[in-house]
Amino acid sequence: MIKGRVKGKVWSSRHIDTLPAGALLEIETDDGGHLIAFDPLGCDDNEAVLVTQGSVAATYFQGKTAPVDALIIGSIDEISK
Repeated sequence: MIKGRVKGKVWSSRHIDTLPAGALLEIETDDGGHLIAFDPLGCDDNEAVLVTQGSVAATYFQGKTAPVDALIIGSIDEISK
């Protein structure tokens, strides 16, 4: 799993019909990298998230063949001081 933070939404005027409801988000990883992940949870900008990649992400949606390689699977609650 990858820990990161939502930096913004990625907009597309076209999409594949097998893509489930959700959004594409730009994620900045803790090591400074960036990736685009599919978000079925409805995460907000600057929210800390957990991302999974590969076959786990691709097979998450039962009954659909979704072209997803990175999937947000959790929102990390943080304690502010």
